[in-house]
Amino acid sequence: MKKRVLLLICIPLITFLSLTNCKQAEPMVYPESRLDDVSDIYFGVEVKDPFRWLEDENSPETRTWVKNQNKLTFDYLESIPFRNQIKERLHELWNFERFSAPFWKDNYYFFRKNDGMQNQSVLYVSEGISGEPRVFIDPNELSEDGTISLNSTVISHDAKYMAYSISKGGSDWNEIFVKDIESGKQLSDHIKWVKFSSIAWHGDGFYYSRFAEPEKGSELSAANEFQQVYYHKLGTPQSEDQLIHHDPERPLRRFSVSVSQDERFLILYKSEATGGNALFIKDTQKKDEDFRRIIGEFNHRNIFIGHDNGKPLVLTNYLAPRFRLVKIDPKNPQSDNWTDLIPESENVLTSVSKIGGKLISIYLKNVANRAYVHELNGDLLHEIELPALGSLSNFSGNENDNHAFFTFTSFTIPSSVYKYNVKENTYEVHFSPELDFDESKYETKQVFYESKDGTEIPMFIVHKKGIELDGNNPTMLYGYGGFNVSQRPGFSLSRLILLENNGVYAVANIRGGGEFGRDWHDAGRQLNRQNVFDDFIAAAEYLIDNQYTNSEKLALHGRSNGGLLVAAVLAQRPDLFKVALPAVGVLDMLRYHKFTIGRAWSYDYGTSEEEEHFHNLLSYSPLHNLKDGINYPATLVTTADHDDRVVPAHSYKFIAELQRRHRGKNPVLIRIDVDAGHGAGKPTSKIIEEQADIWSFIFYNMNITPERYIN
Repeated sequence: MKKRVLLLICIPLITFLSLTNCKQAEPMVYPESRLDDVSDIYFGVEVKDPFRWLEDENSPETRTWVKNQNKLTFDYLESIPFRNQIKERLHELWNFERFSAPFWKDNYYFFRKNDGMQNQSVLYVSEGISGEPRVFIDPNELSEDGTISLNSTVISHDAKYMAYSISKGGSDWNEIFVKDIESGKQLSDHIKWVKFSSIAWHGDGFYYSRFAEPEKGSELSAANEFQQVYYHKLGTPQSEDQLIHHDPERPLRRFSVSVSQDERFLILYKSEATGGNALFIKDTQKKDEDFRRIIGEFNHRNIFIGHDNGKPLVLTNYLAPRFRLVKIDPKNPQSDNWTDLIPESENVLTSVSKIGGKLISIYLKNVANRAYVHELNGDLLHEIELPALGSLSNFSGNENDNHAFFTFTSFTIPSSVYKYNVKENTYEVHFSPELDFDESKYETKQVFYESKDGTEIPMFIVHKKGIELDGNNPTMLYGYGGFNVSQRPGFSLSRLILLENNGVYAVANIRGGGEFGRDWHDAGRQLNRQNVFDDFIAAAEYLIDNQYTNSEKLALHGRSNGGLLVAAVLAQRPDLFKVALPAVGVLDMLRYHKFTIGRAWSYDYGTSEEEEHFHNLLSYSPLHNLKDGINYPATLVTTADHDDRVVPAHSYKFIAELQRRHRGKNPVLIRIDVDAGHGAGKPTSKIIEEQADIWSFIFYNMNITPERYIN
């Protein structure tokens, strides 16, 4: 009877929960998640899957479950007393002009601009770099809620047309359209069911990659198989497009085509997973020649960056874990005949651009970028002295132009655009943002800490200058650890909410990423995956041991593969931290490969179809390693109903299992965004709403009142 009375007293504040004394009185009551008698047998091992029904996102039962979970979550979030103040501060921070680096063809210059609070950045065009800009494509006009985004934009070689792609609701599915650049007129061309595709102009049309139209209702979950390359001739319907390449025997092969700047070479990339690609080239000057195999292996990354008198220049990590630039004779493409232009070095060569008759290389040295200029034969001319230690975008420029643009950013420097003179090796600020943030008040340090097996791991730590490191600061630790992706320094508006409140932000450059080349990646993939979790756990322990924070003031955050990271560490070390934020995570490691593009991730994970990998995946799969009776950290799982990269069923099943097994007063909730996807193209309004909820959840569950936002 006492329990019932207590709940009735709390209801006016929030269903089943008060944000004051009632919070501590009773654990939260969660929506019902039906247990189904479903299981699979893997190599003699039975694995139960009681929430398999949540994989059907279109069923009435799943929709009701989503509605009930969201109601509980948003009731909780909306009652946090300082949530609106955080949201208001985010609005203030976001409200400033932002520009992209320009790209151009002939005299037409294009750039993207956001006035501050626009849901989507607008594409502008000007005649000449100093011409008067005019709106060319405004994606904000394509939907009332800003959920249609502009993705790829590619100019035809004669600078008459632009092909562009859009995405609806954050989905990976794209549609391609064409506009006349001079008049701004929309043409009749319309291409559908495009995914993971380039747009490559050649002649009077372009190449693209697509899948067959999926069955109705399965668009966001069905496996993506049998991708095909087509050529679309301008002014014709898609039904008349010419099939260029496919592989009816290998459903998982993916294909993409690019074209050299002079249109001489067509480049066909083939891949089977995320680990690498084969490279084929067709010389259009030889009319009867088909695509010629240049590099046939799939386990290395190979990127065509141009050619030198008909000899392709390729950035590759074949026999070079930290990459090199080679010149290949198409008549003798065997690796023994390659010429090293930029040999492998102790640092990772991340990109090479051919601009103004030179080669511009970008390296990653201790997880910060360096840039250099070379002659076409590879001879080093000079280093480009960057504004500070931070992250550099690829250079935007053309082979015959003497200027290029790049963007630069760091943890405390917002992204700025620079114009670079190749001949003079000088650059000037093209655009620098003005926002309500004083970078001089903050500092970034890089430390190296020891992981479980003794490996030294780098970590960036950012905080306000002069804060007292007394072990009591609110701290967020971010990680990814997979797919050869490097976590470089970068500016984040939402992160300022933490830094302005004497918080600490840390990024651990754990194994599985590309920070130190292929060996670093290999040390964190497949059977080595536990190294990734050990590295992240050791990072958290370092922050606690060195008085940055304590386990009651530490939050772990990661997205996608990083969502897997956070959820796996939650299962392995629930005592280590207070708040878990697994976002759009891969959380069911036994079935991830059955949805959309999931099987392509097997290079990093392996699959449950092989016995050795099954046992390894089962050992850390977040869904399968939660235990009864554990007081898990306060958890806010975030996902979206249009995520067709990592389908939301991962998050649905995980939170249902966590709510079933959790025993404690920490809330374990799921926030399911509507008309949003994996993250790309999310409108500003949705980003601010989500970030306000995340930071409110963090501070509230750390029992911290962020005084910066309380009147």
